[in-house]
Amino acid sequence: MNHRLKKLVIALAALMLLLPGTLPAQGPIKLNVSQQPEFESFLTWQAIQDGTQKKYNLDMKLVYFDSGMPQVEALPAKQWDVGEVGAVPMTMAALRYQAYMIGMTHDDGFNNFVLVRPNSDILKVKGHNSKYPNIYGSPETVKGKTVLTTTVSSGHYVLSTWLKRLGLSDADVKILNMEQGQAVAAFESGQGDIVSLWAPFTMTGLSKGWKKVANGEDCEGIVPLVIITSKEFGDKNPQQVATFLKMYFDQVTRQKKETVQQAAQYQKFLKEWAGVELSQDMCKMDIELHPMYDLKKNLEVFDASKGKSQAQVWMENLSQFFTDNKRFTPQEREKVLNTPFITDKFLKIAAGM
Repeated sequence: MNHRLKKLVIALAALMLLLPGTLPAQGPIKLNVSQQPEFESFLTWQAIQDGTQKKYNLDMKLVYFDSGMPQVEALPAKQWDVGEVGAVPMTMAALRYQAYMIGMTHDDGFNNFVLVRPNSDILKVKGHNSKYPNIYGSPETVKGKTVLTTTVSSGHYVLSTWLKRLGLSDADVKILNMEQGQAVAAFESGQGDIVSLWAPFTMTGLSKGWKKVANGEDCEGIVPLVIITSKEFGDKNPQQVATFLKMYFDQVTRQKKETVQQAAQYQKFLKEWAGVELSQDMCKMDIELHPMYDLKKNLEVFDASKGKSQAQVWMENLSQFFTDNKRFTPQEREKVLNTPFITDKFLKIAAGM
């Protein structure tokens, strides 16, 4: 009987080894995590720095990108496994590479600002569209202006939404494509009339005296910042992906408790990893502008049991932005919306851990 039992145990063990994600890794789970120089990346950096990742048997390496589209283009080359990216490039990743959208960190519209210099005539008009009383500008003061921003990004989306609320479109201004750091430097040197930035570069702009004419909240431009993995990596390693989500959302829970108490550590992250210097007061403001989504909130946003999930609705709106700006054809928009790229399967695994 003992002999038979031993053979059965060996057979079961061999079978389990063939199933991805069913057994803990022999050593730490190595993950390349793609990040941009912004607040949501801080939580992963923090887990590495203070050793929190060891609690989850993770060995993470951060892979730096300036913005979302370079991040997406590096996906097929397998330069990273999981990461965080704006919902705008996420849509492109789904279309081109069938990537999965597996979670959401927050609505990044709060942190995407359209900024001008203090002497801009755009600031002379507020509430041109009575439905959006907090935005500045009018067709007369905005049309023909030069804008610095990172195209195909959340900053571009909020910019376009602001223009739309004023009865304008991208075609009514001149848009110069620059990475965020370049845009800040160029605007400071006198180039352009308007700059559209996301945090922490928005904080840099405010510290230089630039004035906000709109953000995503003012325009009702919701910009989910999402967690992404490739279809291949996600399908082969569901447990590893879920472990990352579990770690990340536990970090969110911690952040929601500590809030601005993390300002000094966030300041260190910005300087050492992101190459951005901000005062602690600006770091605190940046933290307060990031109402992060925990695991419970994610499960609600991704729940499609009663029809379209909130995540699906938001992504449909963003894909319309692509179509309006001729980045997608209507046929491509339909194609991406009909693919199952928005999934809660990894969130559900994480919730069961």
